Amino acid sequence: MSHEDALVNQLDFGPEGTDLLPVVTQDRLSREVLILSWVNRQALEASRNSGYATYWSRSRNQLWKKGETSGHVLKLCEIRVNCEQNSLLFVVDQVGSGACHAIRADGQPHFSCYYRRLNGDDSLTVVDE
Repeated sequence: MSHEDALVNQLDFGPEGTDLLPVVTQDRLSREVLILSWVNRQALEASRNSGYATYWSRSRNQLWKKGETSGHVLKLCEIRVNCEQNSLLFVVDQVGSGACHAIRADGQPHFSCYYRRLNGDDSLTVVDE
């Protein structure tokens, strides 16, 4: 049976469970994309067990429960798997002011990590202030 038709989890995190898969995180109400990050088997299981989005931080080489220090956590509503079973979608409710670790001028986090638009001249424009 192909991945496209499978109704059984066939996500491949490698033999040690440490290979990373991309995960898009989307706000449940607005459907806005909040974050693109990574999960390994440990991060996916931590997310499922806690009910909160947990990722694998490539820069820190460790589990990263989003909002653990800021309080701006992402409550999992649903986990979806793409057709080829090589990426995930976390549908979440935001608890706090925003999903991004970057801070706006008013001291609050951006709602989404995708808060800047790329212009034709390669400049960036903030679109969510």
